[in-house]
Amino acid sequence: MPHGGHSRIIMNILVTGANGQLGTELRNVTAGSRDRYIFSDVISLPEVETLNLDITDIDAVRIICESERIDVIVNCAAYTNVDKAEDELSMAMSLNCAAAGNLAKVASERDATLLHISTDYVFSGEMPTPCTEDWPTDPLGVYGSTKLAGEKEIEKSGCRSIIIRTAWLYSPYGRNFVKTMLRLTEERDSLKVVFDQVGTPTYAHDLAALIAGIIENGQLGKTGIYHYSNEGAISWYDFAKAICELGGNVCDIQPCHTEEYPSKAKRPRFSVLDKTKVKATFGVGIPYWRDSLASCIKRMTDGHTINGMKDQ
Repeated sequence: MPHGGHSRIIMNILVTGANGQLGTELRNVTAGSRDRYIFSDVISLPEVETLNLDITDIDAVRIICESERIDVIVNCAAYTNVDKAEDELSMAMSLNCAAAGNLAKVASERDATLLHISTDYVFSGEMPTPCTEDWPTDPLGVYGSTKLAGEKEIEKSGCRSIIIRTAWLYSPYGRNFVKTMLRLTEERDSLKVVFDQVGTPTYAHDLAALIAGIIENGQLGKTGIYHYSNEGAISWYDFAKAICELGGNVCDIQPCHTEEYPSKAKRPRFSVLDKTKVKATFGVGIPYWRDSLASCIKRMTDGHTINGMKDQ
């Protein structure tokens, strides 16, 4: 196992789903790393170098990991459209479960470490108490079920793994609630947003910094399941109000019930994640949700990233 400090071995790290929100933030935070990061995705972007890799193909994964002598796999790839997943079970299962299993099997063969991202949706969210890692899982829909199945595949493989469950991910990139609300509060005079679903947002930059820190500081041996989001607990309504205010927009945002806006997939009502374990194990502080939101919006409004993917 590599050690922290300047003496440790330089590692080869494969990042999958590299052109999504978390993968893009990982590119940003690891830009000065001494380790060799290889960013892969099935989606290519003109402005960044991306290795084309289909992780549902175990032979393709094996070839890349062998030829590049991969020591660590960071899996940021997932099928994340919660409502669409209800109609696309096989696609969600393929990416969230089978592909995670492929990465785990290859990691096990190579004695590499798999760092995998999971979700608060593995819980039903019916208890008004922050969820700890050892809580019984009880997903409400296809998305949560397929992500949980992916966790089980990783455990079954016996590979060295760190699974980080996160929630309400946002960044200046891709599609997310913050970008949608910034646009809607600028375009509209009034909005209704649900107040009866409570959780905590996660700034992808903060999660990327945690992942990079685990690798950089030689903490990959601390295997297991961890929870990570920003600190605090709010409803989507509170989140929308803060986004509008910090974005400098004026919009009359009113609270509403989940039932007023029926969706195909059922959402957890209370999915605040308890971060005690991740803080104690990795010795990290976690920013308050509103402070991170302010940082993200400042990056966006400073003109670094509005529609483009790259934050220069």
